[in-house]
Parts: sequence; C-alpha cells; structure tokens
Amino acid sequence: MSTSTKPVLLLGAGKIGFAIALMLERSGDYSVLVADQDAERLRAVAELGCDTRQVADDAALTRCIEGRYAVVNALPFHRAIAVAQACARAGVHYFDLTEDVASTHAIQALADDARTVLMPQCGLAPGFIGIVGNALARRFDTLLDLRMRVGALPRYPSNSLRYNLTWSTEGLINEYCNPCEAIVDGQLTSVPALEGYETFTLDGVEYEAFNTSGGLGTLPATLLGRARNVDYKSVRYPGHCNLMKLLLNDLRLRDRRDLLKDIFETAIPTTEQDVIVIQAQASGHRHGRLEEESYPVRVFGADVDGHRLSAIQLSTAAGICAALDLVAQGVLPQRGFLGQEQITLEALLSNRYGRVYAGKPLALAGAVTADR
Repeated sequence: MSTSTKPVLLLGAGKIGFAIALMLERSGDYSVLVADQDAERLRAVAELGCDTRQVADDAALTRCIEGRYAVVNALPFHRAIAVAQACARAGVHYFDLTEDVASTHAIQALADDARTVLMPQCGLAPGFIGIVGNALARRFDTLLDLRMRVGALPRYPSNSLRYNLTWSTEGLINEYCNPCEAIVDGQLTSVPALEGYETFTLDGVEYEAFNTSGGLGTLPATLLGRARNVDYKSVRYPGHCNLMKLLLNDLRLRDRRDLLKDIFETAIPTTEQDVIVIQAQASGHRHGRLEEESYPVRVFGADVDGHRLSAIQLSTAAGICAALDLVAQGVLPQRGFLGQEQITLEALLSNRYGRVYAGKPLALAGAVTADR
C-alpha cells in the first residue's frame, strides 16, 4: 500500500461504526472522516483521532463523499441504495454491511457502468460465511450440499428468548421476516424464514438453527448449476425459534415491524459478552469418493488498544475493513460489483483484519489487541 493515507468516509458511528473507525484509524493507512446525525456518537469516535461531521441530509452526505477514496457504510440497510448511487456518481469505492437482498440486487445493477468498486454485504453473514462456503465448495470435484450456520449469541443468556441484542434491531427483524434465498435440488428458490428447523451440538453446547434472510449474499447465484443444495440458517439456543413464531405469526408483529423494534429495544438488553458461532459443512465427491468437510469457528470479543469490542463488533468490523484493505492493496478488482466469494479464504485469513477469524489478534501498527 502507498505510504500516503487514503481518505475514507465512514457512515455511522454506532457500535459497529465505532469498531470500524478504531480499526481503520489505528492502521496508519487510512485517514477517516466519520459522518453521523448523532453528536454524542461522533464525540466518541473523535476521541480516537478521527475527523467527524454531523450530517443531517442527503446533500450534506453527498458533499462528504466527494473526493474520498472509499465510503464504508455502517448505516441501517434502508440507506444502502441511495449511498451506493451517490458513490457510483462520484467515482468512489463503496462497501457496506447490508443483509437486505433487494438492496444488494439494486447495487449490483449499478455496477455495469461503475468506475469503482461496489461491494455490499461485507460483514459476518453475509460476508465471512460466503467466503468460507465458497472455499469449501472449491475443495470438491462435484459439490452436493453446502450448509452454512451462523449465530451471534450471548454467552450468558438469562431471558426466555435466550437472546440479547448485539447488533442492528432493524437488521435482525429483516432477517426473521423476509424470504430466504436457497438452492434446493439444483434450483434457485425462496424458502420461508423461521422454517427448516434443526438442532446440532458444537463443542458440547446444543443449538438450534432455522432459515433467515440475507446470510448467503450472492453465493447462491455463484453456485447455481454446481451444487444440489445450498442454504443458510441462523444459530440460536433451543427455544428461541418457537417464541419468535409466536411473536411474528400468532401475534402478527411481522406486519407491525416498528412496534416489534420498539418492544425488542425496550425489553431485550444489549450485551457485550457475546460469542460468534460458525458452522459450515459441505459434502460431495472428491477423487471418486463421497466425502464431507466441516469448518467450525467461534469468535470472542477482544480489547483493541484499550477499547472493549464485543464479538459481533470485532467480527463484523474486521470483515468490512479486510474488504477495503484487499481492494486498496490491489488484491481484488478495482471496479464493478464484487461478491464476497471473490475473496479467497487464504487472502482473508492472512489480512491484518481478517486474521481475527483464525483466532488471531488484529495486526495494526498503532494498536495493542488482546483476546478476552
């Protein structure tokens, strides 16, 4: 990378935005301007050494984008399309964390004439899990089934849902309510959220998993014609799925998402004591034999330069920072739409940010990290 810093605009100074700002600023390779409506959140990232801008409308946001090397979008999913359009017009690289399928398809449609990179879905799921899934798929001569399971879970659950809020409530509700893409018997199809229930045990802990929207990213389109079955499910502790069906279906809160969001944020505590559980599994033929291979990972939080980052902060921020890094280093293409599966697992795990998925601390020039 060039010795001169690259100017990056980070949109959103919430929990994930704070982690991204910390990682990019401490690298020494990016000069970070953080934009948000919330002055208090901006004060927190300003203490990291980042420049800040309180932005109240789209015109002010557009002015912030002009002249930047890249925009890293950590805003709610419904802002993704408008920001990506502004970046495409300005000739600025674009990265986001959206799990929203419709937004991703709209951004993909912008890429035909794009002068720069448009890369949505750069977090955990979608994001890292797509990189792992594609890596497993490539290890088989003939791929049959690819199953990907991810959960951001409290380490010490104490309520009936056995769940705490660890990231965007809007994004969580979106995953629980929207249709889910999958490959079933070789056909690209849509399956309902909260169905496909299963249980499994990992390292002696029992979990449940069920369909949720958005986690596969663009992987179904990539593997169509190569795989018999490809699906994604969220991991929870047993009992969660039935209670969510009660809320969403029986009480019809899927039709009143604003009310559901208010209930969640009022009644369910947040926690920084979380763990990311990842279980990817593929089966197929290799060297004439039917074989199966699994990729289990657990990610915990860490202290980064004196700041406590939860597991979801660390893993999500690491994913999008690694994507930016790999474009900046010329490892990835420099224009057009990029899906996560275009990043090799080897490139991600050797990256200074992506190495957290291998259980290693971040490798940042100006920071000290320690697992916790």
